[in-house]
Amino acid sequence: MAVMTYREALNLALREEMHRDPRVFLIGEEIGLYDGAYKVTQGLLKEFGERRVVDTPICESGFTGVAVGAAMLGLRPVVEMMTFNFSILALDQIVNSAAKLYYMSGGQYSVPMVIRGPGGPAHQLAAQHSQSMEVYFYHVPGLKVVRPSTPRDAKGLLKSAIRDDNPVIFIEAETLYGIKGEVPDDPEFTIPLGKAEIRREGTDVTVFAYMGMMYRALEVAEELAKEGISCEVVDPRTLRPMDIETMIGSVRKTHRAVVVEAGAGFAGMGSEIAAFVTENAFDDLDAPVERITGANAPMPYAKNLEQAKTPSKEKIIATIRRVCSA
Repeated sequence: MAVMTYREALNLALREEMHRDPRVFLIGEEIGLYDGAYKVTQGLLKEFGERRVVDTPICESGFTGVAVGAAMLGLRPVVEMMTFNFSILALDQIVNSAAKLYYMSGGQYSVPMVIRGPGGPAHQLAAQHSQSMEVYFYHVPGLKVVRPSTPRDAKGLLKSAIRDDNPVIFIEAETLYGIKGEVPDDPEFTIPLGKAEIRREGTDVTVFAYMGMMYRALEVAEELAKEGISCEVVDPRTLRPMDIETMIGSVRKTHRAVVVEAGAGFAGMGSEIAAFVTENAFDDLDAPVERITGANAPMPYAKNLEQAKTPSKEKIIATIRRVCSA
């Protein structure tokens, strides 16, 4: 078991899968000579060559379309979006081609590709670079959507995504690239897609959170424990398919649920989780499901306004107290 950063865990997963399977190749902007905007692909061009680490022009629709065609013909491309906000430029290729081809071809064509890169709130990158893009994709049948919160998850889930025969949206976080954690050395270590993780056991309320909000939820749980409130923190990890069994099982134990997400809230991931909980565990609930989301506004550039838009520790604490006293 090695201790490494989230960024290094992603790099290791890519390296191991490229060694394991010659069909795996990387494609995207500045991923080769520049080693990637966030250095996730560092050293891979030198190790594998330019046929398997492909630098492209700044054209998301173009290189994503190339990857779709390559996947249809049996390769396993990993597309890097410099930021997932730019995936909007490739929505036709992702939504109308990658997600639909298996269905429209009657199973004749699989599209085994991964589209990965950072998304969500960052550090003062403003409105066009800080969106929580998972909401754009989890509504689309044919796509799997992953948001890994820890270095261990980054490695294990990315390897599973690369091996999957379906297109996988794999959204990381700029704010997590430098965090460290234990990561298994085993090159066959994987984490199944569609399996949630209970990050902290508790008895009074289930808090659903992922990525940066998961770490904030753990801080809140630590603080509320001093007041006698026991929070169970559940990280979905894979948003589609979602591990409803683990999530509902937790709510049936605690009888209360709070969902925390950094996105703008309306029709967001929190809405879907709240609906699942209400539909499947209504009779187990002792209080209504509460959602804590980012403000329904574009992300400001100013640091103080950026912090005001994102769910704060104080807001999460107040909401959990209210739910537990209901």
